[in-house]
Amino acid sequence: MQTSPMKLDPDAPEVVVFGSLNMDLVVRVPRAPDAGETLQAHSFMSNPGGKGANQAVACARQGARVAMVGRVGDDAFGLALKAALAADGISIEDIATAPASTGTALIMVDDDAQNRIAIVPGANAFMGTEDVQRLSARIAPARLLLLQFEVPMQAVLEAAVIAQAGGCKVVLNPAPAQALPDRLWSMVGILVLNESEAGLLSGVPVGDPASAVRAADALYRRGPAQVILTMGADGVVVRDATGCRHFRALAVDAVDTTAAGDTFIGAMCAALARNEGLDAGIALGIQAAAVCVTRQGAQASIPQRRDLLALPAVEAPVTLPAL
Repeated sequence: MQTSPMKLDPDAPEVVVFGSLNMDLVVRVPRAPDAGETLQAHSFMSNPGGKGANQAVACARQGARVAMVGRVGDDAFGLALKAALAADGISIEDIATAPASTGTALIMVDDDAQNRIAIVPGANAFMGTEDVQRLSARIAPARLLLLQFEVPMQAVLEAAVIAQAGGCKVVLNPAPAQALPDRLWSMVGILVLNESEAGLLSGVPVGDPASAVRAADALYRRGPAQVILTMGADGVVVRDATGCRHFRALAVDAVDTTAAGDTFIGAMCAALARNEGLDAGIALGIQAAAVCVTRQGAQASIPQRRDLLALPAVEAPVTLPAL
């Protein structure tokens, strides 16, 4: 007897994010204060954030179906963070409550749009085996799993194992930067990181596209199938099996770089979930990040798909000499 083919759930997530949720407490200042100094700040705002949640929002706002796996506290911040994700159409069924306060991030943004961030993990520190078990039920239909380092490393590693077993590509943003377990390197499909993270993990200081190539090549040799190194106004360097390429950034007047990297990653993954190529995904990520830095806040600054329509196209990448 012939069995009928399994029907795929049209509402199943294409992208699953396993990571952090924070409430961002943002203070805008003329400059970073010196030790012992008190400065008059320009303004204060609270805004939903956390690298995991930011990437989920960026992905959803570019049209992907997204599920979030994470933890919040039983408090007002936790309720607000879940409500914000749900408003963007993100599944929050797998966000559990931890016996701790919701994670928070204290963010200082100066007049040059540079930020300094201190994170209080709170509920994020309780991510573990139970959360990985919830993840396992979500992985089967998903194309991509997004991971970051604002939750315990053991949970990240277990999540990557689940994704690899389920045939789901792992996208890793190793931030805040720390050493990767040897086992994790080979499970990473796409490694996305900035200059400081690349410098720490590769041992190659990054200050321009040439040094970015050296760092990306060193990281590529550790096992990831694709390495994407973001450099803000200096663009993006990619290293994969075809070699190295450099994408120019779009010129904008930045006011706040908070969540720019998360916006790039989420937008890129939304394109990949639609089966667009990596270069098309990077171009979309560059456009989304260009809009993000012209706005204040974390999730408040992340653009919708319609916000990118008037932007100029990203130039085709330039092939860089192989090492």
